Amino acid sequence: MRKIKTLASSALALAMPALAYAATVEGALQQVKTILNLVIGILFVLVTLFFIWGVVQYVMSAGDEAKLKNGKRHMIWGIIGMAVMAGAWGIVKIVLDYFGVSGGTGGVQVPVGF
Repeated sequence: MRKIKTLASSALALAMPALAYAATVEGALQQVKTILNLVIGILFVLVTLFFIWGVVQYVMSAGDEAKLKNGKRHMIWGIIGMAVMAGAWGIVKIVLDYFGVSGGTGGVQVPVGF
Protein backbone atom coordinates (compact mmCIF):
# COMPACT_ATOMS: atom_id res chain seq x y z
CA MET A 1 0.00 0.00 0.00
CA ARG A 2 2.87 2.32 0.79
CA LYS A 3 4.35 1.76 -2.69
CA ILE A 4 1.06 2.75 -4.32
CA LYS A 5 0.90 5.96 -2.29
CA THR A 6 4.51 6.74 -3.19
CA LEU A 7 3.87 6.06 -6.87
CA ALA A 8 0.71 8.19 -6.89
CA SER A 9 2.41 11.10 -5.14
CA SER A 10 5.39 10.85 -7.50
CA ALA A 11 3.11 10.95 -10.53
CA LEU A 12 1.31 13.96 -9.10
CA ALA A 13 4.61 15.71 -8.40
CA LEU A 14 5.75 15.09 -11.99
CA ALA A 15 2.50 16.54 -13.35
CA MET A 16 2.63 19.71 -11.24
CA PRO A 17 5.04 21.70 -13.46
CA ALA A 18 2.83 21.12 -16.49
CA LEU A 19 -0.24 22.25 -14.54
CA ALA A 20 1.56 25.29 -13.12
CA TYR A 21 2.53 26.33 -16.65
CA ALA A 22 -1.14 26.58 -17.66
CA ALA A 23 -2.42 30.14 -17.33
CA THR A 24 -6.13 29.33 -17.14
CA VAL A 25 -8.34 26.56 -15.85
CA GLU A 26 -9.00 25.49 -19.44
CA GLY A 27 -5.26 25.36 -20.04
CA ALA A 28 -4.80 23.23 -16.94
CA LEU A 29 -7.56 20.86 -18.09
CA GLN A 30 -5.92 20.68 -21.51
CA GLN A 31 -2.62 19.72 -19.83
CA VAL A 32 -4.43 17.05 -17.78
CA LYS A 33 -6.00 15.73 -20.97
CA THR A 34 -2.61 15.50 -22.65
CA ILE A 35 -1.07 13.70 -19.69
CA LEU A 36 -3.98 11.26 -19.33
CA ASN A 37 -4.00 10.49 -23.05
CA LEU A 38 -0.32 9.63 -22.85
CA VAL A 39 -0.62 7.51 -19.69
CA ILE A 40 -3.74 5.65 -20.81
CA GLY A 41 -2.23 5.03 -24.25
CA ILE A 42 0.94 3.56 -22.72
CA LEU A 43 -1.09 1.40 -20.32
CA PHE A 44 -3.26 0.18 -23.20
CA VAL A 45 -0.14 -0.93 -25.10
CA LEU A 46 1.20 -2.71 -22.01
CA VAL A 47 -2.09 -4.51 -21.40
CA THR A 48 -2.23 -5.58 -25.04
CA LEU A 49 1.31 -6.98 -24.78
CA PHE A 50 0.27 -8.80 -21.58
CA PHE A 51 -2.66 -10.37 -23.47
CA ILE A 52 -0.42 -11.37 -26.39
CA TRP A 53 2.06 -12.91 -23.94
CA GLY A 54 -0.81 -15.00 -22.55
CA VAL A 55 -1.71 -16.16 -26.05
CA VAL A 56 1.90 -17.15 -26.71
CA GLN A 57 2.07 -19.05 -23.41
CA TYR A 58 -1.20 -20.81 -24.20
CA VAL A 59 -0.08 -21.85 -27.68
CA MET A 60 3.41 -22.91 -26.57
CA SER A 61 2.19 -24.89 -23.53
CA ALA A 62 2.37 -28.23 -25.36
CA GLY A 63 -0.43 -29.68 -23.24
CA ASP A 64 1.10 -28.80 -19.86
CA GLU A 65 -1.87 -27.96 -17.63
CA ALA A 66 0.01 -25.43 -15.49
CA LYS A 67 1.19 -23.50 -18.55
CA LEU A 68 -2.31 -23.65 -20.08
CA LYS A 69 -3.80 -22.24 -16.89
CA ASN A 70 -1.16 -19.51 -16.69
CA GLY A 71 -1.74 -18.54 -20.34
CA LYS A 72 -5.52 -18.39 -19.81
CA ARG A 73 -5.06 -16.24 -16.72
CA HIS A 74 -2.85 -13.79 -18.64
CA MET A 75 -5.39 -13.58 -21.46
CA ILE A 76 -8.32 -13.01 -19.10
CA TRP A 77 -6.50 -10.30 -17.14
CA GLY A 78 -5.36 -8.75 -20.42
CA ILE A 79 -8.96 -8.51 -21.62
CA ILE A 80 -10.06 -7.08 -18.27
CA GLY A 81 -7.24 -4.54 -18.46
CA MET A 82 -8.26 -3.52 -21.98
CA ALA A 83 -11.85 -3.01 -20.81
CA VAL A 84 -10.68 -0.92 -17.86
CA MET A 85 -8.45 1.25 -20.09
CA ALA A 86 -11.27 1.75 -22.61
CA GLY A 87 -13.61 2.69 -19.76
CA ALA A 88 -11.06 5.10 -18.31
CA TRP A 89 -10.61 6.70 -21.72
CA GLY A 90 -14.37 7.07 -22.04
CA ILE A 91 -14.73 8.60 -18.59
CA VAL A 92 -11.91 11.07 -19.27
CA LYS A 93 -13.53 12.02 -22.58
CA ILE A 94 -16.95 12.54 -20.95
CA VAL A 95 -15.53 14.65 -18.10
CA LEU A 96 -13.46 16.80 -20.45
CA ASP A 97 -16.41 17.27 -22.81
CA TYR A 98 -18.48 18.35 -19.81
CA PHE A 99 -15.90 21.01 -18.96
CA GLY A 100 -15.59 22.06 -22.61
CA VAL A 101 -12.06 20.88 -23.25
CA SER A 102 -12.90 18.52 -26.11
CA GLY A 103 -10.57 20.02 -28.71
CA GLY A 104 -8.96 17.56 -31.09
CA THR A 105 -9.97 13.98 -31.68
CA GLY A 106 -10.14 12.99 -28.01
CA GLY A 107 -8.27 9.78 -28.72
CA VAL A 108 -4.64 8.84 -28.75
CA GLN A 109 -2.44 11.56 -30.15
CA VAL A 110 0.12 9.85 -32.37
CA PRO A 111 3.53 11.48 -31.96
CA VAL A 112 4.98 12.87 -35.17
CA GLY A 113 8.42 14.00 -36.12
CA PHE A 114 10.40 10.87 -35.31
